[in-house]
Amino acid sequence: MKKTIATLKKMKEEHDRITMLTCYDYSTAKLMDAAGIDVLLIGDSLGNTILGYEDTLPVTMEDMIHHTAAVARGTKEALVIADMPFMSYQTSVYDAVVNAGRLIKEGHANVVKLEGGARVCEQIEAIVSADIPVCAHIGLTPQSVNAFGGFKVQGKSEEAARTLIEDAKKVEAAGACMVVLEGIPAKLAAIITRSIDIPTIGIGAGAECDGQVLVYQDMLGMFTDYVPKFVKQFANVGEVMTGAFTDYMKEVKAGTFPAAEHTYKIADEIIEKIQ
Repeated sequence: MKKTIATLKKMKEEHDRITMLTCYDYSTAKLMDAAGIDVLLIGDSLGNTILGYEDTLPVTMEDMIHHTAAVARGTKEALVIADMPFMSYQTSVYDAVVNAGRLIKEGHANVVKLEGGARVCEQIEAIVSADIPVCAHIGLTPQSVNAFGGFKVQGKSEEAARTLIEDAKKVEAAGACMVVLEGIPAKLAAIITRSIDIPTIGIGAGAECDGQVLVYQDMLGMFTDYVPKFVKQFANVGEVMTGAFTDYMKEVKAGTFPAAEHTYKIADEIIEKIQ
C-alpha cells in the first residue's frame, strides 16, 4: 500500500521509526522500494553525487523534475519527496507555489521539501494552501552554505538552539507535515522531536528523531569525495563496483568476453552463402 503523510504521522505516534534514503533514478528506486524503505528523497544533493558540483547551489528545477519523475516511475509503495532547489522558492511566494506545483505535476512527487525555518513560513503556508504537502528542513541547510561560511553544526549556543526549537514549531504551525533536522546536536534534536507533533527526520541529528535519512551513495561507500561524520557505511558497494569494472576491462581486452553463452547463433549454411 502506498505510504502517505498520514502513514508517517501514525508512525510517529506509534514510535515506529521512519526510514528515508535519497534516490535519483528508476532502477535504484525499484530496489529501495522493494526493500521497504518508507520515503525516497530526491535531494538536491544530486548536485554533488550525480552531477559533480561542489555544492547544491547550481541544481535547477529541470534537474529536479527530471530525476524526480524517474524515481516516481520506479516506486510503488514509498512516499516520494522532492527538494525545491536553490532560488526556486526564495524569490517570492508566487514562485514557490508555481515551482512546487511543477514538482508535483511534472515530477509526480508526493511532497516537496524546502530549507529554512521562520523565514520561509509564508512560502510553506501558500504551498500547503495549494494542497501540496511540505517537508521543512532546518539546522544545517546546505543551500545556505555561503551564509554559514561552510558546512558547520548548527544550534550549539543557547540562542541558536532556542531559535531552532522555535523554527520547528513555526514550520509546523505553517502547515509542514514533517521536518528534516540536519547537523544539530543529538540532545537538541530530541527536544525538538518532543516539542512538535509532526515527524522529525534526522541526518547528523542523533537517534531520537522519528526517522533517519542518508545519502545512499554515502551509506553504500560509493561517494568518496568526502564522508561526513554522521555517515555509517552499511556496505562498500563502491569497492565492489570498481572490482567489477576492472574484471570487465580485463576480459574484454583478453577476448574472453563475450563468451559463446553471451552470443546469438545463425545457421552455418547461411554464413556459407554470404561469405
